[in-house]
Amino acid sequence: MTDRPDAMTATLRLLLVDDHPLVRDGLRARLEAVDRYTVVAEAGNAAEALDAVQRHAPDCVLMDISMRDVHGIELTRRLHQIAPDLKVIMLTMHDEPQYVVEAFRAGARGYVLKDSPSAEIVAAIDAVGAGSRYFSARVADALVSASLPEPELTPREREVLDLIADGLGNKEIAARLDLSVRTVESHRINIKRKFDLDSAAALLKFALQRRRDHG
Repeated sequence: MTDRPDAMTATLRLLLVDDHPLVRDGLRARLEAVDRYTVVAEAGNAAEALDAVQRHAPDCVLMDISMRDVHGIELTRRLHQIAPDLKVIMLTMHDEPQYVVEAFRAGARGYVLKDSPSAEIVAAIDAVGAGSRYFSARVADALVSASLPEPELTPREREVLDLIADGLGNKEIAARLDLSVRTVESHRINIKRKFDLDSAAALLKFALQRRRDHG
């Protein structure tokens, strides 16, 4: 059970994940000045973050990378295992392209530097909350010369994608692979997230195109 309010009255619900309390305090102060945001919880480590996602059902997480117990990118992967639709924005001092690549592979939808002005952090939250991706301006510059490699599919995701290309629905795929329908749906969500696909039609088109490209 969560304490999510009625969807008609809800503002964007945020979870702050950083192992420095002073950083969280400063970030909370900046975000609570925006009336369309509600900071529903804070977490200083992986266990607290996982618990907060289950208890408070946030819409969006602002995640530090340099956590003491579990790396923020790995924690992003773990959060998506329990909440595949969760939107994660990395908020970090690291502007190296490899961090950005790994963050997006893990399922992050935004990447903002900690020393960015408040307006850019707000812009990132609004963009990601609306379903888009967001790169901090300096991060985008760093990526100009570094191409993002194609995300990797797990063996099970490849099986599901192949059956989607065959025109099978979730129940048929579940029966074919001896999985639950819910597990198949989670795989579909993960594939859509990895390749930025926004609909079932886009997923089918991608599955067919990948089959043509890869045989």
